[in-house]
Amino acid sequence: MKVGILGAGGIAQSMAQTIAGLDDVENYAIGSRNIDKAKAFANEWGMKKAYGSYEEMLKDDDIDLIYIAVPHSHHHMWTIEALNAGRNVLCEKAFAANEAQAKEMIDLAESKGLLLTEAIWTRYMPSRKMINDLIEKGVIGEITTVSANLGYRIDMNDRLVNPELAGGALLDLTVYPLNFASMVLGDDIKKLNATCVYHETGVDGQDNVMVEYNDGKMASLFTSIYALTDRRGLICGKEGFITVENINNPSRITVYAPDRTKYEIKEDLEVPKQITGYEYEVLACKRAIENGDIECEEMPHAETLEIMRQMDEIRKQYNIVFPFEK
Repeated sequence: MKVGILGAGGIAQSMAQTIAGLDDVENYAIGSRNIDKAKAFANEWGMKKAYGSYEEMLKDDDIDLIYIAVPHSHHHMWTIEALNAGRNVLCEKAFAANEAQAKEMIDLAESKGLLLTEAIWTRYMPSRKMINDLIEKGVIGEITTVSANLGYRIDMNDRLVNPELAGGALLDLTVYPLNFASMVLGDDIKKLNATCVYHETGVDGQDNVMVEYNDGKMASLFTSIYALTDRRGLICGKEGFITVENINNPSRITVYAPDRTKYEIKEDLEVPKQITGYEYEVLACKRAIENGDIECEEMPHAETLEIMRQMDEIRKQYNIVFPFEK
């Protein structure tokens, strides 16, 4: 499978590194708005083609999959362009700036019979099945509560605080706890309450989201662009709890059975070694394309739209509207 990477920033570098470690997947082309940058990128990763514009790369019929690696504000535009050029697309998270954009992207892909999926890597990782298997085995009994946090000191990054680029904690960080809660508790939400601390540019710098479900379960989620947190996920059941080290890229999953005086470790699982973690979404795309599927089972279109709806509701409560939405 020949991959064309649209955008030559940091996350594009990570994807190129990933593909370089895979069999039967090729770092084929890079598209940048700067031809010198594209040539340097192609030279570093042994790519056959370097393009000085995104439009030029999208015309290349040898590309099997386009990876969208530009800021959130431009996911919609370049996914639409790629689909109209007849390309299958793996679009980086957050999938779009809002649900309306996401629906337009998905509707177009479905009308053209092309693969389109969201690169929310935690949905594709082995850790997801490991957690699901533990829950299905009933090792902690009936689940009542989920909590998750994710924080990095990234407020010095212009993309993260620029409203024009759909900056803020929500689309870059909070999307992960929302997905974590969704993977454990589902999406039958009764009520969602969110508060934030605003950055000086007007975007959300810290988020606190409480989710109440119709079956009485709840999730408590926190993110920050100002500080590093332990990034831990906690799944609480009536007969124990599960901790997940780093919900953004799980490394260890531990099952505890509490009694009145101590916590007993019942299971302690390490996640399989990986290249970067992006390989699972790439291989899922390869399988889907080979099968003629237009979505990946790990992150179906309906689930992408659901998470976008949740983030739209959160931004509505924040009263944040991106400049390009006005």
